Amino acid sequence: MRVFLTGATGFIGTFLVPELINAGHQVVGLSRSDAGAEVLARAGAEVFRGDVNDRDRLRTAAEAADGIIHAAFNHDFSNLRQNSEDDRKVIETLGEVLAGSDRPLVISSGTGLARSKTGAPVIETDDHVTAAEFPRAATEEAADALIAKGGRVMVMRLSQVHDTRHQGRITHHVRLARQQGRVAYVGEGRNRLPAVHVSDAVRLYRLVLEKGQAGARYNAVGEDGVALRDIAEVIGAGLKMPVESITPEAAQDYFGGLANLVTIDLAASSALTRQRLGWNPTGPDLLTDLRNMDY
Repeated sequence: MRVFLTGATGFIGTFLVPELINAGHQVVGLSRSDAGAEVLARAGAEVFRGDVNDRDRLRTAAEAADGIIHAAFNHDFSNLRQNSEDDRKVIETLGEVLAGSDRPLVISSGTGLARSKTGAPVIETDDHVTAAEFPRAATEEAADALIAKGGRVMVMRLSQVHDTRHQGRITHHVRLARQQGRVAYVGEGRNRLPAVHVSDAVRLYRLVLEKGQAGARYNAVGEDGVALRDIAEVIGAGLKMPVESITPEAAQDYFGGLANLVTIDLAASSALTRQRLGWNPTGPDLLTDLRNMDY
């Protein structure tokens, strides 16, 4: 399959390119820069120069693809609403190109955008919040619109993707600890983050591309939930800093834009994903990677 990949030079993309190539697919990676293009070429991918927000270039690349994985997203939380609406437009553009065909489109979202109906960990069939509630849900709303039109669209809901170099949201926790001189969690710290090793995440992307069911959501979750207190204690040991509990009222001063997220439980399950696609995560767990990272 000739696969067009956005986010090809990002953290997940750099692992996803060889995963797809080793499975026999031809990868066309989007790159804005000479440096990114060089990385893609060395990995054996075809380079398509352009910006994900340049819709004319996006259409050109999508038209020549047998399938698309959209893994790009600007994670600048200071401009989350605009970035989320930009992502909506990207998905709309890709969907327009693939309309009326059976070519797959895999869209990247997050388990944190779904809300459990029972209070148990989020599952694949749980509905997502609206963009009015949380801007990032614009991605899920864009997917809904394409699915309603009969598009072969699948949604990958990512949990905390990690290895020993990158930990997504946890990177911000480490940065804040360095700024504050201490590592904090809220209350008893029992609220949890789901997590998945990057090697398992990219294998799931490939399986969804190859075997995913139109309209389905898949949860990339290796661990249903890792307690924030446990994460804080491992970071504290790595940074050799004190670890302490703070009150919900003090969360804004310490965590800033993350304050709302650090007080809720975001546990998620991948039981249906494993059953439907035969996916079995085997990579290291989050705390192991945090212990082995270079602080």
